[in-house]
Amino acid sequence: MPEIKIFNTLGREKQVFVPRVPGRVSMYTCGPTVYKYAHIGNMRTYLMADLWSRALEYLGHEVTQVQNITDVGHLVDDTQDAGEDKMLLSAEAEGKSPEEIAAFYTAAYLEDSELLRIKPAAAYPRATEFIGEMIELIQALEKLGLTYEVHGNVFYDVQKRGDYPKLSHNTLDQLQSGYRIDPDPHKHHPADFLLWKAGGPRRLQIWDSPWGPGFPGWHVECSAMSMKYFPDGFDIHTGGVDLVFPHHEDEIAQSEPVAGGQVVNYWIHGEFLEMSGRKMAKSTGNIVRITDLVEAGYDPLAFRFLYLTAKYRAKLSFSMDVLEGAERGLNSIRHKASALPPAAALESEGGKQLQRRFVAALSDDLDLPEVSVLLQDTLRAEIPGGEKRALLEDWDRVLALDISRPAAETSTQAPAEARELAGRRDAARAAKDWAAADAIRQQLEEIGWHVEDSPEGTRLRPRRASETPSKVS
Repeated sequence: MPEIKIFNTLGREKQVFVPRVPGRVSMYTCGPTVYKYAHIGNMRTYLMADLWSRALEYLGHEVTQVQNITDVGHLVDDTQDAGEDKMLLSAEAEGKSPEEIAAFYTAAYLEDSELLRIKPAAAYPRATEFIGEMIELIQALEKLGLTYEVHGNVFYDVQKRGDYPKLSHNTLDQLQSGYRIDPDPHKHHPADFLLWKAGGPRRLQIWDSPWGPGFPGWHVECSAMSMKYFPDGFDIHTGGVDLVFPHHEDEIAQSEPVAGGQVVNYWIHGEFLEMSGRKMAKSTGNIVRITDLVEAGYDPLAFRFLYLTAKYRAKLSFSMDVLEGAERGLNSIRHKASALPPAAALESEGGKQLQRRFVAALSDDLDLPEVSVLLQDTLRAEIPGGEKRALLEDWDRVLALDISRPAAETSTQAPAEARELAGRRDAARAAKDWAAADAIRQQLEEIGWHVEDSPEGTRLRPRRASETPSKVS
């Protein structure tokens, strides 16, 4: 197996990946809070986990991935343990029970994942199914002297944990000064976080506990579920960069004292998807669902292809123009790949070198932009066409772009008027009459056709019925 390097948030550096069990990788992915639809910013995080899982399998490992579903306990302000439970807010707004909300949005999330060809996880534990394990974990922390109770609320005492915080590279002094002016007066330190919250009169989800009726804190849920599935610890924990603090920081503080040592060896965090210069988030309203893109006529895998243009640890800007470009790029690759002869064994040195570059890119902290460049280099390479097809189809086990599928939208779908204009444009370009070619391009755009240049001449693609998908609030 090749040496794999992973940027570990815990050490803030690339580290050589060594699984706990040779050849087997255990991975836990923080999944959605199912109170609303997941947007494409959320889906970027889950795509990252999918690509890591596929890459590790491609590189010779057997991967077991668990992804949780949060259906209780995620408060509006999770840094302050304040505000309403997101599940209850949606239940009240839609006139449904929390269970109905969870079932509906879980199904929607799984459908979105399928559109993006995200492989199903080995298990999708739901928080409400593990309340007993959460209570047991809190009791274990209580016996270790790491908690205190106030009116049925159980807090974790971060000052009792000598290395808190260690994932986010903050200090308790920094956290002290960084919290708002009016922290919860019941907390010993502003960074103390809820393990169990007392239930109020409006609670629709409530369970009995040694501290009275209530519900679990969001952070303790992932600790309980991940330790249930991986009792001996696990290799990789993935999530968005916004989860580093406090969610994942608090997971470490809860899990390690009870386990008696390190539970997670590698923490992988993906950066935000931005639209109009802002993080895509349900709270800001600047969100788009993958189904919005599909309804507007886009191939959902164009978004997957767009993801290859940036490293997973770098912000990625989204706009409809950017998505248009990604779909053109994907269609161009498919058009060229579908014209290749059947796959043939790699025999040329050029083909073998391209294969080595692909393995090296995956092994170097999942270098997606290098993979994107490599696709184009392969199509241009002076190697037999059968070897090109073999490489592309083999790599698609990781990329899942359906590369061998013929481009769905072709000039043959265009009406006679558009085809005639395209022929005149090709003649103008051949005569180097660029002004005439540009004028014809404009005519084609005005009658509803995008123009793409290819070695075979002008290709036409229908313009979208709506350039801007509908938003989901």
